[in-house]
Amino acid sequence: QVQLVDSGGGTVQAGGSLRLSCVVSGYTFGSCMGWFRQALGKEREGIAALFVGSGSTYYVDSVKGRFTISRDAVKNIVYLQMNSLKPEDTAMYYCAATNPFLECRSPHSLREYNYWGQGTQVTVSS
Repeated sequence: QVQLVDSGGGTVQAGGSLRLSCVVSGYTFGSCMGWFRQALGKEREGIAALFVGSGSTYYVDSVKGRFTISRDAVKNIVYLQMNSLKPEDTAMYYCAATNPFLECRSPHSLREYNYWGQGTQVTVSS
């Protein structure tokens, strides 16, 4: 059974940092691992993704240069390091994994992902 468990969220002041973790079990790492976020009243958006095979990454413009996605292949953990946090980064954050047997074509798209974590709340105060 595939399980993704998100953690690491919290409340931080603007300019601060957090590192989110996603512990993955029961899953053969496939084409993409992603992080999404959903602010209150808004749609869930893809903000970062890792192409597992190549190590290439994708970031939405609003987090480029501030967030970094990475993976510890031994521990089966995917991280999202978030620096220079802004109040507009406040949201519930979710990690996600694609079907391991299909190519990942649109790493920012919810439709690509079959497995989801339960989410971890990030609140950035001004």
